[in-house]
Amino acid sequence: MTRSILFVTGTRADFGKLEPLAVAARDAGFNVSFFVTGMHMLARYGLTKLEVQRMAGVSVHEFLNQRPGDPQDLVLAKTVIGFSDFITETRPDLIITHGDRVEALACTLVAATNYIRSGHVEGGEVSGTIDEIFRHCNTKLATTHFVSSAAAARRVMALGEPADAVHVIGSPELDFHSRSSGVTMADVRARYGIGFADYGICVFHPVTSEQSSMGAQARGLYDALSASGRNFVLIAPNNDPGSEDIFNVINSLPKDRFRLIPSMRFAHFSELMKNAACMIGNSSAGVREAPFLGVPSLDVGTRQHNRAAAPSIRFADAGDGPAIAAFLAGEWGKTYPRHEGFGSGSAAERFVAVLKDECFWLRGLQKAFSDLG
Repeated sequence: MTRSILFVTGTRADFGKLEPLAVAARDAGFNVSFFVTGMHMLARYGLTKLEVQRMAGVSVHEFLNQRPGDPQDLVLAKTVIGFSDFITETRPDLIITHGDRVEALACTLVAATNYIRSGHVEGGEVSGTIDEIFRHCNTKLATTHFVSSAAAARRVMALGEPADAVHVIGSPELDFHSRSSGVTMADVRARYGIGFADYGICVFHPVTSEQSSMGAQARGLYDALSASGRNFVLIAPNNDPGSEDIFNVINSLPKDRFRLIPSMRFAHFSELMKNAACMIGNSSAGVREAPFLGVPSLDVGTRQHNRAAAPSIRFADAGDGPAIAAFLAGEWGKTYPRHEGFGSGSAAERFVAVLKDECFWLRGLQKAFSDLG
């Protein structure tokens, strides 16, 4: 009997992490499908469900779980209802969720309440916002954990998860970044209308616990970037509360030096990162992927607080113009040795090795708290 694996994806970012795992599982003979929801379904963010549809050899189910402006609790409720209906019909052998988004929390909750085996990717990490709480909730709900580092594994076990349910595989997106993207920078510039050769990347998302100040934070950050006179590719913020205030600031920037892109194909984003002079903002890409690629990065604000440390990462508050200016002056165009704190690019291989072990499928679904030591 061929076992079925259902991957849940709600954003362009988590699909970039789940795709290498799904491809490896598909090629290993598993029946792979995707439940596509969240930002993927919204035109404002590039209708990135099309990226999932392009995957060969998998089936895709789409579910619209929100309207623009919906609060997170309502998105959670809608996703629980939609996903519960879906798995009642399909009953997969394994559900894979990722990270800390509200869609992942909803689907891991449904898996737990229906006693369906679930695996959570990249648990055990810290960030200091509501996202971190969602991430740890997913850890307690999931039956198996595919984590990115030994430090993350220790945190998962500190939450009471048994060591034999925790597998260190590394960050899956690094599998893609470790090889050729398959496109050239000329391809990237042509597809996304990027008119400058020398550029930095900025991705600045809302922090849900700081919603009232996101406009001021965005103004401080983008004013500093504008004052530098340099060129930047901006990736649109996600749809968390506070995004409208960030968009309002972005829309006032000079378009000849700031190119806003709603979303990018992962191959093109990888090539863009590999050729960037630096990365700025509060995306996880700045503290995980940029160090792996040797690109200097400035982590802004609290969203990724304490999540990572590497020689290529600097830190600043969004309103600290002098610190941002100093980073741009001192780090622009530098290169650093590859940092492998989140893996070496072999996550998919390790993931499939776990799935091929029959002991994985024999493990019971009734969870018990495992005291450390």
